[in-house]
Amino acid sequence: MSLDAIYWKPGWVASDTGEFHERVTEAALRPQWIMDGNYISTGAGELRRQICDRVIWFDLPRRTCVLGIARRIAGSYGQVRPEMAEGCPERIDLEFFRYVWTYRQQQRPKLLKYFEGLRPDQSLVCFTDRTQASLYLKELSRMPHAASIH
Repeated sequence: MSLDAIYWKPGWVASDTGEFHERVTEAALRPQWIMDGNYISTGAGELRRQICDRVIWFDLPRRTCVLGIARRIAGSYGQVRPEMAEGCPERIDLEFFRYVWTYRQQQRPKLLKYFEGLRPDQSLVCFTDRTQASLYLKELSRMPHAASIH
């Protein structure tokens, strides 16, 4: 599930912190889950870190991310993507481009600090390109326990 779908309300209205935390808690208490998104500063990050068995981090180069956003906008502008909240069509969002552009300087250090809080029984899987992720998922799908991964 996408945390963006949980966070945003129709018309790109942000959820308040309490409501968002409640919705993330509900999702995280399911027996199995995969959540897409950071949102570590809202309290949702701490909850997910406490419950998860694995964190998968896409530490991709700026160029890859910016080109990916541009392709996504070109392919779905004005439409609501399946992983997004209802009423939130794809748009050009300069604030989001700025977030991605400054990610390595501003957000990445916060995530590295966040990862320090993982327990020894939790794993951190890091991808620096999309090919690594594809190979990982292909290998994971062959494993008998793949259906039980959070």
